[in-house]
Amino acid sequence: MKMKKPLIVVASVLVLVIAGLVALPLLIPADKIKTQVTEQVKTATGRDLSVEGKVSVSVFPSLSVEVANVGLANPGGFRAKELLRLGALTVKLKLLPLLSGRLEVDSFVLVDPVISLEVDSEGRADWAFGPPAVDRPAADANANAKTGGAQLSDLHLGDVRIVNGKLLYVDDKAGNSETVDAIDLRVSLTSLDQPLSAKGGFTWRGQVMTLGLDLGKPRVLFEGRGTAPVAVTISSEPVKLSLSGDVDGAGKAVTGTVDLSVPSVRGLAAWAGKPLDMPGGGLGPLSLKGKLAAGDRHVAVTQAVLTLDSLKAAGDVSIDTGGAKPQVKAALDIETLDLNPYLPSEAPGGGRANDDKPAIAAKSTANGKQDWSDDPIDASALQAVEADLNLNVGAIKLHKIQLGKTHLVIALHDGKLAADLGELALYNGGGKGHVTIDGTPPGVALDGVFALKGIQAEPFLADAMGFDRIEGTGNFDLQIVGHGASQRQIVSSLGGKGSVGFLNGAIKGIDLASMLKNVSTAFTNTGGAQKTDFAKLSGTFTMAAGTVSNQDMVLKTPVLQVGGAGTIDLPKRSVDYRLTPKLAAGAAGQGGKLDIGDLTVPVVVEGPWDNPTYRPDLKGMLKSGAEKAARDALGKALGQPGKGGSLPFDPRGLFGR
Repeated sequence: MKMKKPLIVVASVLVLVIAGLVALPLLIPADKIKTQVTEQVKTATGRDLSVEGKVSVSVFPSLSVEVANVGLANPGGFRAKELLRLGALTVKLKLLPLLSGRLEVDSFVLVDPVISLEVDSEGRADWAFGPPAVDRPAADANANAKTGGAQLSDLHLGDVRIVNGKLLYVDDKAGNSETVDAIDLRVSLTSLDQPLSAKGGFTWRGQVMTLGLDLGKPRVLFEGRGTAPVAVTISSEPVKLSLSGDVDGAGKAVTGTVDLSVPSVRGLAAWAGKPLDMPGGGLGPLSLKGKLAAGDRHVAVTQAVLTLDSLKAAGDVSIDTGGAKPQVKAALDIETLDLNPYLPSEAPGGGRANDDKPAIAAKSTANGKQDWSDDPIDASALQAVEADLNLNVGAIKLHKIQLGKTHLVIALHDGKLAADLGELALYNGGGKGHVTIDGTPPGVALDGVFALKGIQAEPFLADAMGFDRIEGTGNFDLQIVGHGASQRQIVSSLGGKGSVGFLNGAIKGIDLASMLKNVSTAFTNTGGAQKTDFAKLSGTFTMAAGTVSNQDMVLKTPVLQVGGAGTIDLPKRSVDYRLTPKLAAGAAGQGGKLDIGDLTVPVVVEGPWDNPTYRPDLKGMLKSGAEKAARDALGKALGQPGKGGSLPFDPRGLFGR
């Protein structure tokens, strides 16, 4: 019985408290709440707040306010009449913590919010609020602290959600507009000293994006000091991103590790509204992992592991978007740099050329012959970014050309690309070079200098030009310039100079020694397995309007010494050349023992360079006054009687008589 009375007293007190909490909302007129809120918003923002729906207030079991159909007006001059429209707003505060000076939000739910962000033609933003109509005294600003009112530092969040939100963005000055639909977001925060968690998603440009955010110390961002651990995930069909690291108090710098995955770079750019107008079929799958340091307009990834299409690289990359163009800097080690997927299509019908085509052969004509392309060259990619790249590459592929270990330094500024090849390995040889490509419209201009030593000539020339008639070890020094809006125009403009030298090789398709031995039949049996072996082949050349001229070619073999002069017409892909072979008396040639004295029979090489013809220039011999000596030498070489003997053919026919 002694315990019964206190229990009755406690129960009576609880009944009185509950009754008071239930009756309290009747003492707070909803219209007064609506009026006070709209006046405060007007004072703070200068904007009109309209509450067109019902306002409901309750106290038990928590202090709750529910408002329907709320709008915040825009100032005049903007398309949208309202900055914000809410279908419904529900706020529930825990009552007992509020009485003790702590703000604990039991529930904060925005239903069907529509946010209209707009920049007008003069650059004004509708979310930029002017100063409050009336400045609050400093004493009022600190009123909460003095009276024990709720402070931001005492914030606790329970069920905080955005349900079915919509964001509209219009920039009349830039001509851009975006719409983000189906925004659903849930935020959890026990206190500012406990982790904040946010999860949700939205739909943008037809793609569903899911988001995740974990912030270790929310107070850091609210108070703008120190750093806080952060983890962010973004997942969608066009892109997947995860970031784990630290964010500074100002929220403008993030450091940590990043993992980026993009199924298609082209697809991502098109989805983002910036399609890549670049040649080739590359720019597909991309992945990037590394240590991230990101600021307001600067992103750097160090110790990066990068893959793009078949390219694999490791090193450091940074991008600065603060200027008129993105600025890219990189120092990378690349396994294989395959440039073919990023080059213009060369195959008939628009498909990308296969690897069997020579590097500078543009297309095939109707009869199957190679020819230069008249298609305009798209150099817009050179105008898209500024770049400084330092690359160590294990191998480079350029159509059929195969380069080995290469050190490449690239600078791209104002549409002009300069590439230094300080170390270049190719076709069992090496060298160095410098190339400048100016993509400033109209057309493209190029300037190149190369010094190559010890190159295997046949595969190199075949891969580069579709020319496979020379074997041996080649040395090349080349200076070249050109310009034009198409491949044909560039080739037709080429100028420059250089020298070439080949050692211990052969000219395929012609046997000069046999020609001297069997003048009557040699020129009807060229091609096939025939060739002229040499110990050395060298000469210098000049180039103008796409025509290569050489006047000092020298070819040396144990039995022959050959001089040469002529031209190679690059635009027409043809050769017009005159060889002057001289066979020493008593020398043993490739076709057997010869003893024909100092006989010289010039040879004309002419026609398309992939299938030239060879013929003796016997008229040239007449001009030199060597006809009689040549007749006697021919007769002796053919095993026939000398002077006064008979031959099985009239050698005068060879001399055009």
